[in-house]
Amino acid sequence: MRLEQDVSPVVVIIFRLVVWLYSLISYLPYLLLRSYESQSLSKCSRRVKGRSVSGHPSGPYRDVAALRVLASCLQPGVNTLDRVFESSVCRHPDLDCLGTRELLSEEDETQEDGRVFKKVILGEYRWMSYDQVYKEVRAFGSGLAALGQKPLKNIAIICETRVEWIISAQACFMYNFPLVTLYSTLGGPAIAHGLNEAEVSHIVTSKELLETKLKSILLELPRLRHIIIVDDKFNSGSEYPRGISIHSMAAVKRLGAHPENASRQRQPPCASDVAVIMYTSGSTGVPKGVMISHSNIIAGITGMAERIPNLGEDDTYIGYLPLAHVLELSAEMVCFAHGCRIGYSSPQTLSDQSTKIKKGSKGDISVLQPTLMAAVPEIMDRIYKNVMVKVEEMSIFQRTLFLLAYNYKMEQLAIGYSTPLCDKLVFRKVRALLGGRLRVLLSGGAPLSAATQRFMNICFCCPVGQGYGLTETCGAGTISQLWDYSTGRVGAPLVCCEIQLKDWIEGGYRSTDRPCPRGEILVGGQNVTMGYYKNKDKNSEDFFVDQKGQRWFCTGDIGEFHGDGCLKIIDRKKDLVKLQAGEYVSLGKVEAVLKNCPLVDNICAYASSDESYVIGFVVPNQKQLLALAERKHVRGSWEELCNSPVIEEEVLKVITEAALTAQLERFEIPRKIRLSVEPWTPETGLVTDAFKLKRKELKTHYQHDIERMYGAK
Repeated sequence: MRLEQDVSPVVVIIFRLVVWLYSLISYLPYLLLRSYESQSLSKCSRRVKGRSVSGHPSGPYRDVAALRVLASCLQPGVNTLDRVFESSVCRHPDLDCLGTRELLSEEDETQEDGRVFKKVILGEYRWMSYDQVYKEVRAFGSGLAALGQKPLKNIAIICETRVEWIISAQACFMYNFPLVTLYSTLGGPAIAHGLNEAEVSHIVTSKELLETKLKSILLELPRLRHIIIVDDKFNSGSEYPRGISIHSMAAVKRLGAHPENASRQRQPPCASDVAVIMYTSGSTGVPKGVMISHSNIIAGITGMAERIPNLGEDDTYIGYLPLAHVLELSAEMVCFAHGCRIGYSSPQTLSDQSTKIKKGSKGDISVLQPTLMAAVPEIMDRIYKNVMVKVEEMSIFQRTLFLLAYNYKMEQLAIGYSTPLCDKLVFRKVRALLGGRLRVLLSGGAPLSAATQRFMNICFCCPVGQGYGLTETCGAGTISQLWDYSTGRVGAPLVCCEIQLKDWIEGGYRSTDRPCPRGEILVGGQNVTMGYYKNKDKNSEDFFVDQKGQRWFCTGDIGEFHGDGCLKIIDRKKDLVKLQAGEYVSLGKVEAVLKNCPLVDNICAYASSDESYVIGFVVPNQKQLLALAERKHVRGSWEELCNSPVIEEEVLKVITEAALTAQLERFEIPRKIRLSVEPWTPETGLVTDAFKLKRKELKTHYQHDIERMYGAK
């Protein structure tokens, strides 16, 4: 995992001598302590982190701190989400809670190809205190009740990640309105399915999503009576169907603040009541609603919080992932519980180079300078590739210095040492891309490649906690210890749950396998949710209760436990395909390896059991592909290049070389590929909001190419 460096040994020796002398002169007290610290870190990395409580290799495995009993709440008696928030308000009434950047100006910018993009210039963050947020939550919840929303009756939110989303959610938790969440990128039929299945009469949404997503399906929602718009200004004209009332969020809050409404007794939730019905966009089929109780979420965030040291009021979290995703919602609930502040952003304004940020002005992360951040591997892979492209463009001196520092720091991290000079001189500018103050970066939603994880550890000078969880387990399962710099693993079970391995004979995975027990991952604990909404067949298939009354979820993922109790995800049942000659191919494994190829922005491996080889659909990296085309003297538009057989063949050669370097078997390497002109985004319907591949939709989209690559007429 070292970066290749063509450097004279003499240069390497001089570099190491300079680093050593600087450390000796400037960090003498640190040097006196570092030996003890490195020994401590080394001890931590070697110690057992999880153990099978039964003594059997199948488990169940628990964190060593929870061998006797699993944790279920952060504070005794605080067992519902409204109590968690109220507890933080009592402790930190005047601290900053939620922040949004002020919009200074917005303008159209014409690109070279004639397309027009909206660009914004944003000011500083404006903050609401915990007490102010609490008052807004009370007023909004009271207003919803005045509009006829009843306790234990579902209410939906379809909205971008923003302050108003979380205020709406907290109001629903406080007034015991089960909150139905749907991704804003879902198509009309999927949204209508979720809203009708949940029988909602009230929806919270934004002006833009009302116009682009909801307006066209309103006639398909017979139970809908009230739409609450979170924006300040909107047109409440007569173009909406009769019987549907449109309100602004501000008007609902004013209604809730009326004395006769504010004084009305509310019905607080019980721990077992449904807090959220979270519709997953899903990689196959129509979205499923996962019923999550208050106690489920609290158990999940209890486990997550235990893995993040020193959480508290000095921390700032940047919220930009979809709040309809369990990773983002859980992360923000952890922040609320510990008095952190949350500054909101979006993928379009996150960095200085984001699509909506006017050139020369600052992105949200540069202004906010967060200490905590959650990310999905897709975003981290992009950061990794973008930085490495910039490294290639450096002068010989700069590139050599970067490579020397990178490889040197990787060696030092392995033995428990830090590298203050390299951090200060070489990685400071890279670290500034994420604000410069980041101390914890949590990765979830999909496997993170070893190369990307190591890159984030080194260049951003902060630990990466790679986690594993699902919507059905409140996003909680495992998170690696922040001082554990091993790659490819997701850590030991959280203190809120335990993990069992179930033999999968067909795939060849057994708990008796050596040297590591392997099998399907089953998660048990109070974080395991109540099941799928109105879907008894799927519930009986995926969930079960054991003899002790504990609830379990069958994940469909294949894992192996290492000797120190840490889990590694190695396969997935649905991703395993048996080729015509009998070889099993893990499509997810192939994709994880090839995503590290600089030419590949995204890839979907595909195989048919009737065929003898793997094929692939590839979203190429534009900069790398254009450079390849120039080297091969192929000219044309972007679309022409992607459709060029010559370029297709050249990209396949590069991918094959990368696959062989990563030691994929010959039968695992795609033999033919199709280059995609357009990137895969949630809006295209080819990936989920967490950027997981939707294999069914991708297969349909590329059916003609599948037939071509497999030789059909």
